[in-house]
Amino acid sequence: MEKKKETRKVYAGFASKNKQQLFDLFQTTQKGLSSEQVENLRETYGNNSISYGKKTPFIVEVIKAFITPFTLVLIALGIISFITEYLLAAPADKDLFGVIIIFAMVLVSGTMTLIQSVRSNQAAEKLKSLVKVTAAVKRDGEYKEIPMEEIVCGDQVRLSAGDMIPADMRLLSAKDLFISQAALTGESYPVEKHATVCSGRTQSETSYENIAFMGSNVISGSAEGIIISVGNDTMFGHVAQNLSQKPIKTSFELGIQKTSMLLIKFMALMAPTVIVINGFTKGDWLEAFLFGLSVAVGLTPEMLPMIVTTNLVKGASAMAKKGTVIKNLNAIQNFGAIDVLCTDKTGTLTQDKIILEYHMDCEGNENDRVLRHAYLNSYYQTGLKNLLDVAIIDEAVETLDTEKIRYQKVDEIPFDFERRRMSVVVADPAGKTQMITKGAIEEMLSISSYIDLGGEVKPLTAEQRETVLAKVKDLNEDGLRVIGVAQKTNPSVVGEFSVKDESEMVLIGYLAFLDPPKETTKQALKALKDHGVAVKVLTGDNELVTRSVCRQVGLQINELITGEKIAEMSDKELGKVAEAHDVFVKLNPQQKARLTTALRNNGHTVGFLGDGINDAPAMKVADIGISVDTAVDIAKESADVILLEKDLMILEKGLLSGRETFGNIMKYIKATASSNFGNMFSVLVASTFLPFLPMLPLQILFLNLIYDVSCISLPWDRMDKEYLHEPKKWEASSIGKFMVYFGPTSSVFDITTYLLMYFVICPAVVGGSYHTLTGSQQVLFIALFHAGWFVESLWTQTLVLHALRTPKVPFLQSNATFIMFSITTLGILVGSVLPFTNFGEGLGLLPLPGNYWIWLIVTVIAYLGLVTFMKKIYINKFGELL
Repeated sequence: MEKKKETRKVYAGFASKNKQQLFDLFQTTQKGLSSEQVENLRETYGNNSISYGKKTPFIVEVIKAFITPFTLVLIALGIISFITEYLLAAPADKDLFGVIIIFAMVLVSGTMTLIQSVRSNQAAEKLKSLVKVTAAVKRDGEYKEIPMEEIVCGDQVRLSAGDMIPADMRLLSAKDLFISQAALTGESYPVEKHATVCSGRTQSETSYENIAFMGSNVISGSAEGIIISVGNDTMFGHVAQNLSQKPIKTSFELGIQKTSMLLIKFMALMAPTVIVINGFTKGDWLEAFLFGLSVAVGLTPEMLPMIVTTNLVKGASAMAKKGTVIKNLNAIQNFGAIDVLCTDKTGTLTQDKIILEYHMDCEGNENDRVLRHAYLNSYYQTGLKNLLDVAIIDEAVETLDTEKIRYQKVDEIPFDFERRRMSVVVADPAGKTQMITKGAIEEMLSISSYIDLGGEVKPLTAEQRETVLAKVKDLNEDGLRVIGVAQKTNPSVVGEFSVKDESEMVLIGYLAFLDPPKETTKQALKALKDHGVAVKVLTGDNELVTRSVCRQVGLQINELITGEKIAEMSDKELGKVAEAHDVFVKLNPQQKARLTTALRNNGHTVGFLGDGINDAPAMKVADIGISVDTAVDIAKESADVILLEKDLMILEKGLLSGRETFGNIMKYIKATASSNFGNMFSVLVASTFLPFLPMLPLQILFLNLIYDVSCISLPWDRMDKEYLHEPKKWEASSIGKFMVYFGPTSSVFDITTYLLMYFVICPAVVGGSYHTLTGSQQVLFIALFHAGWFVESLWTQTLVLHALRTPKVPFLQSNATFIMFSITTLGILVGSVLPFTNFGEGLGLLPLPGNYWIWLIVTVIAYLGLVTFMKKIYINKFGELL
């Protein structure tokens, strides 16, 4: 509470100071800071960067990497193994090999996870650094765009619509300034700010009308201010440090968590069952216990965290190379899952390069006077200069002698999305003033009482309104965007102009702009449709222009829905309309957000692509907010994904990369879960009828280690093109189905291998069936049996990765990448050679006879054939494999 009072007192002090007092405080002037002053102020007041709580120490990162549900299980098993196999064992039987294997697996898993975690943090920071948020700061007498992090206390900053507030600042001047403080206060509506000196304290810090706070953003209007607090000393910095809100988990994160717990529960059920069965059938409970522990280790997918992280980092890096920057790694799955893409029309479907095609008077004739007035409006406004303003200024510079147009700006009324117009008041050298307004034609007609026809000002009649609208409609149908220009000479108010002064104006003409469609748009829309993504256009533009552009790019329109209709709809009605229609026009920012929410409520994964201020609310409520590097600050801050080019073809590449990343993760999860289930089923069967353990604990551990190393190659695999055609959503229930269908498939061949080894190969090599042999011969029999199942299990478990990575026939119709093929082949070779080495002998394995390999090849071919058959059944029933 004391700290709260203290910060309020600080803000009260700044709010009550006048401009000169603020300049004196930070030793600055009207010209802004010098380079030397900047460094001194940075040393005094600190950097403009936020510490979001305490940075996680490296030791904590290490602990998080090594202490996962799976590694905890392994550590517990390792400790138990150390006690039973070393501490409690007789001197001659002391053996640390099993303990070493278990802790080696913990070390490999934890180290790889730590490396990938560090790499992912570095990659995320590196990718974020590609996207710069800047502010207009006055240094050495002129405004420059500099990164927000370089701002210091005492800097003078200029704000306009769409800007993020870069740090806490005291306003020095403001014009119709409305700011959204939702990030700090949760207020739904923007608040108006003024530059007047405030005396006394308010109920809360955010109530000061002349202070703008970091984390808020400019909705409309313009302002200039001086920075009073930076970084952790800002109000936002205090909030960030005091509140440690965890981000909402994505469906992908929840799916990983559910899968992990499912496998742990499965292990917790199966391992005791194996112990009990072996204890009763073999009579040696200690050996049965050790075997059960090994089974538990074999069931533990300890590489899951590392493989997931590697996939995400690799996916983000691959997408960055294709022009897509992922700000949040865990958003990749949602990116690949998008089935509806909402986009603004401007710059996405079109070239985002506006050309002023015509500047006409109200009779439809080219008129330089209209262009001159439009130039004055665009040139002197301090708000966000959009592409229309740039096109007007470019055309005026080329057509008119702008050096001779000498006016002085008196005031302005900035643009906002409700009025859809903006005004400036200028004075000529003789002192004559005039208000010049430009904006959407309907809004311009609503504030105009007169019309200029042939240089003569006449009252604006209903008939003339219809004539103007008819001419504009003709231009719209040709794909031109039209705005009106109006003026009022010697407006009565000087100094404090407001929206109320936009009345009784003279309509002098209109401007027609061309925003041609991109050459790639038609191709991109077809590609997105082919990949299962529906495109919906949500634009603030009018019906005729939008219809023309959609027609040119091949976008089918059944009916256009306007913002006015949407305003009258309930959420339930809007849900149906959003589903049934693809093009929505004349929308305000809130209506874009409502439509996006309605589509999400209908069960879609929605991406919103936008770059304007009016797109930010919709990007916030979408599953994935997508923006571009040239977007306004608030749009980039709202986005999960940044496109380095505003092109739907780039977006399509990003979608496919997201789906490939998701697919590679699913390969590991489903293949490992099903093979683990199959192994346990095999062990239960073997434990029931074999007079000895089907495999020694050490052998299970080493087998699991070889398999896990092979799985490290999965992030470098490719997905079949067919898999990438449809959006991919996480469905935890599909893993259980996958286990049930494909687990027992491998058990069939495990059991045939048991029978083959027990009744054919081992008796032939050793010289008789198990029960007829002496003790030493039985030891050889068991070692040979173990070697046979070890090699067969490794072959089938590794090859199932190839079989289950694709719905096609493996090796014939679909091949893995060279990296995956090489690493898995190397794993199989190591395991196959192992029984012939001294190390294999130490594990309790014997060299296998030549005829075994013939049976192995037959078994593997039959196994892959059965898996291929089961895949067809599974796909026919559930629609897809992964």
